[in-house]
Amino acid sequence: MHSSLRAALFVTFAASVAGAQASSAAGTVAPAAFPAIGDAAPDFSGTATDSTGKAIPVSLSSLRGKVVVLAFYPADRSSGCTAELNKFRDEYRTLFGDDVVVLPASIDSLGSHSSWAKEAHFPFAMIADTKSELATKYGSQGGARPYFKRTVFVIGKDGKVAYADTRFNALAQDGYDKLATEIKKARGA
Repeated sequence: MHSSLRAALFVTFAASVAGAQASSAAGTVAPAAFPAIGDAAPDFSGTATDSTGKAIPVSLSSLRGKVVVLAFYPADRSSGCTAELNKFRDEYRTLFGDDVVVLPASIDSLGSHSSWAKEAHFPFAMIADTKSELATKYGSQGGARPYFKRTVFVIGKDGKVAYADTRFNALAQDGYDKLATEIKKARGA
């Protein structure tokens, strides 16, 4: 190997190590990986609200025995998020059914969720994950951006991840069709 090529490789390697050390020193943490299908879903506790504005404590462990749909989205009232949550509302019975717990989550506050839920008549509570702790557990934190990745997880009655769409397209019907199919499987229907 030529000495100039060797020197260039060494400089590139040293720069990448220095960058990694700087990120580590700055407290930057790489986002967690998405939980895999069949894995135990990461447990969580949080606070949700609905159109009443009441704070509702929620935890995955308290929902054992129910199918849970955990849907991360970037921001209240943005165009894609409005399309997604309106679709959840409009097709609630056919998409989810009465025995499924639907928990959309974003970085927005309880107040923002409550007012949006009241305006839009959402039939589900929304989790306020203002510190991105829940999104990080599910690999859905947006990295350098404060907003979450649009992801959807179906958690079975046994507490395991039954389905994961890590690039959910809120504007494509096939994503909702696939989600409905996977929810039916998780329900045992």
